[in-house]
Amino acid sequence: MTVQNIPLWEVFIRSRNGLAHKHVGSLHAADAALALQAARDIYTRRGEGLSIWVVPSNAIIASDPADKEMLFEPAMSKIYRHPTFYDVPDEVGHM
Repeated sequence: MTVQNIPLWEVFIRSRNGLAHKHVGSLHAADAALALQAARDIYTRRGEGLSIWVVPSNAIIASDPADKEMLFEPAMSKIYRHPTFYDVPDEVGHM
């Protein structure tokens, strides 16, 4: 079996509770179980991971950077969404 026939997986690692999973790389594996094992072996050699996600690359839908204006510019016209328009009471403290 050649690498071209083996699915590509994207690997995400969460290093600590409360943090988001971060994309750390890609790997080829025949199925999800093998992808998870390979991700553990390749990307958490020092035990730094708390949680691993493996996702088939072909299941990820991404925007095109050329569509940036269409996707993100409309939000700039809605200034009420910016947090600068809200007063934070003193008793809230650090957010």
